[in-house]
Amino acid sequence: MNLGDIIVTNKKTGKYIGEITAIQGDMLTVRILAVLNHPRQGDLHNPLQADVPFFHERKALAYREQTNIQARIAKAYEGEIPDYKDSLKKAFQAYKEKLETEPEEAYNKLALQALDSIAKEYTLMYSITFD
Repeated sequence: MNLGDIIVTNKKTGKYIGEITAIQGDMLTVRILAVLNHPRQGDLHNPLQADVPFFHERKALAYREQTNIQARIAKAYEGEIPDYKDSLKKAFQAYKEKLETEPEEAYNKLALQALDSIAKEYTLMYSITFD
């Protein structure tokens, strides 16, 4: 991996396209360019569980936000880089639709509530509207 390379990586439970902006040993600093999968909502240590002490709202990393990742989880990206806002909306909608397929489950209900709150922030930050 080299400076300027475009990669795909995971960060917590989200998946992103980014550009390598720094290399420090086995760590890469990556500038986020697009969202492929929206982060899951809730407690990272108790995935898909509703009965947790604190149910976290997890926003996607912001456009051009820089984050550090281990080099071993980066994969080269080939192809067109989607527009950040479009990719965020698509990833958000896909995650929301997945949750809506089983609305009776306690986790899905809490995750959908968290997404409603996050959607308001995205609308303010990026002028994105959700259906």
